Amino acid sequence: MLDPKLLRENTEALRAMLKNRKYEFPLDDLIDLDNRRRKLIVRVEELRRKKNLSALAISNKVKNQADPSLDREDMGIIGKELINLEKELRDLEDRFRRSMMTLPNVIDKSVPIGKDETENVVLRYTGTIRDLDFALKDHVDIANSLDLLDLERAAKIAGARFYFLKNELVRLNLALVNYALDFLVERGYILTQPPYLIRKEAMDGAVIFSDLKDMIYKIEDEDMYLIGTSEHSLAAMHMNEILGGKTLPLRYASTSPCFRKEAGAHGKDTKGIFRVHQFEKVEQFVYCKPEQSEQQHRQILAISEEFYRTLGIPYRTVLLCSADLGKTSSKTFDIEAWMPVQGSYREIVSCSNCADFQARRLNVRFRDKTNEKTQYVHTLNGTLVATERTIACIMENYQTSKGTIEVPTVLQDYMSGVKEIRRI
Repeated sequence: MLDPKLLRENTEALRAMLKNRKYEFPLDDLIDLDNRRRKLIVRVEELRRKKNLSALAISNKVKNQADPSLDREDMGIIGKELINLEKELRDLEDRFRRSMMTLPNVIDKSVPIGKDETENVVLRYTGTIRDLDFALKDHVDIANSLDLLDLERAAKIAGARFYFLKNELVRLNLALVNYALDFLVERGYILTQPPYLIRKEAMDGAVIFSDLKDMIYKIEDEDMYLIGTSEHSLAAMHMNEILGGKTLPLRYASTSPCFRKEAGAHGKDTKGIFRVHQFEKVEQFVYCKPEQSEQQHRQILAISEEFYRTLGIPYRTVLLCSADLGKTSSKTFDIEAWMPVQGSYREIVSCSNCADFQARRLNVRFRDKTNEKTQYVHTLNGTLVATERTIACIMENYQTSKGTIEVPTVLQDYMSGVKEIRRI
């Protein structure tokens, strides 16, 4: 959520932000609602003061044995009006908050203005694309030939976009998770494993819920949802808390499954495990002071880039333009991995700085000393590895002319020394 002062003090900046995001939002209606709300607050406070003065006058007259009936009559009139206006104010406050909760985050000044994803900026290319001089197979064909994947039986029991991993692919999946956790622990992260369910209040603080509600799985008759990513759980972890400034930055590593109904654009990634309804992910999440925010963002990105360099997967680093930016994010870098069969780079990592947007919604603050005024923290998140997508990348980039898959060197110890995946 944005600071409500922006509505009054930086209205044109908000209009520009919405225009640059290509997002239709009833800003004038929200401004009008805010004006009515603030005028009503003044009137309610005035009536409360009058009511208190009337109560004092009645008390004094009773003490002095004077007739308080006219004051009681006035107090009754004031009281009735106050009840009605307080009810109206509660309604306006609720409508104002709900509207504010759908207003996107401001855009960082360094974000390029663009109309769509074609105007994202490629910052660098990293890694060497292998010269595979044989007929390439996509990850599904490779997996089927080596008995590593069963999509048909998974669809039979759970529907499309689910899967059975089999044999060495199960071990490769766990190897990626364990390697990723060790990778982050070595860089000072605190390990966490969150609940796999989340309440709407927590979810609504982490994201603009109306945008996500059709993408996540709800538990029937309960105020609970399966998590779409551990980012949301970690964002709400310190909800309604005041953190000690000396503890910041707090840097969490989280491992969890992720559940999502959405599966991308129609007809895209319909084959295999690149885009599915259930997958595992190791996430980075940081709480920090505002002045630490930019440096922490670049550090998250640097760690994710280093991780993919160690895996030997070619990638490019992209700065998202304004229209491709998520609504909670102020600035986002993506890492896109090379998929040789498609002959293109595909998103595999997203690293976002949400500034104080989530912290305001979740009321997460900090202060350095007990007598100081609190400030909102900044929150940042970044994928380290979404394992199913990365498995697809490994299979396609490390396939051999023999129909086998070489195991990246850094994962071999996590797979009991297996160097090459063959059919059992």
